[in-house]
Amino acid sequence: DEPGIILFTSGTEGAPKGVVLSHSNILANVEQIEEHVEILPTDIFFNPLPTFHCYGLTAGTVWPIFSGRHVVLHPSPLQTKTIAQRIEQTKATVLFATDTFLQQYMRAGGKDGLSSLRIAVCGAERVREETRSKAESQFGFEVLEGYGVTECAPVLAANQPGDIRSGTIGKMLPGLEGRLEPVEGLSDGGKLLVRGPNIMKGYIRPEAPGKLVPLPDGW
Repeated sequence: DEPGIILFTSGTEGAPKGVVLSHSNILANVEQIEEHVEILPTDIFFNPLPTFHCYGLTAGTVWPIFSGRHVVLHPSPLQTKTIAQRIEQTKATVLFATDTFLQQYMRAGGKDGLSSLRIAVCGAERVREETRSKAESQFGFEVLEGYGVTECAPVLAANQPGDIRSGTIGKMLPGLEGRLEPVEGLSDGGKLLVRGPNIMKGYIRPEAPGKLVPLPDGW
């Protein structure tokens, strides 16, 4: 339960702050992902995302290592041609990306460059239908859309292989509680609050450097 890592983020709220994640927060999220997403024993992961970002750290690096699977790391997601070549060379089957980067990799990969992929897991931004269609028609792999935030170590929900509804982020991971609070002026939605073993210990804010501000009741 000691702090394992502090990731600095402004997210969508504007004010920069430190998110304090314990060792157990990270490992709990790894177990939640492992329980939620069906992965084959023969899968080879390819992760071009940086580990200073929660997605590249937990899902892209710690998950494959702790689950005993092969993972190919690449230092920058911006080297699109090189990444497409390395995916082909390493016969990777699971790619971590964003919608924007995946579009670039598919363009750089040519006709067969990404044909070894079984699934691409995309987060950090909405997956466009054209991305999903191109992946399936041109290369034969599925695009799973997930959702997470740094404060949750980060993964909260994800689609499943063979169970994808376009425009959704799938079902919530096991071990999480969720509730919706009404938002004034929004009739068909609400503010999502979550609680579970992967939720951060608290914030470190600029006005009190080094001081952990815990969450009220874990939400």
